[in-house]
Amino acid sequence: AAFGARADVDFASGYPATENHPAETAFMADVAAQVVGEARVERDVAPMMAAEDFAYMLAHRPGAYIFMGNGDSAGLHHPEYDFNDAAIPYGASLWARLIETALPAPGSSPQTVSG
Repeated sequence: AAFGARADVDFASGYPATENHPAETAFMADVAAQVVGEARVERDVAPMMAAEDFAYMLAHRPGAYIFMGNGDSAGLHHPEYDFNDAAIPYGASLWARLIETALPAPGSSPQTVSG
């Protein structure tokens, strides 16, 4: 004010918390265990402070955001992040198994994920 400066501030609160839904999280973990084995699925992950745009989806539809093992690398949005291409078959297998489990062939009953 002493120099005649003026500012308008428009403050946004940022991303909402990314909150997994319990039934969908358990379903995802069960299917992941089918793909990689129960010993490689960490079901009890401590809450963490991180922003993720998938939080907007989870605010409107039940689901689960998971971390897929990628080896020793910088964090996902870090400029030095290096996706481990060897993880592609595991990720593709997980998505295929999710589809096969939740949306089985015509004429059979799909597994109920949420009530």
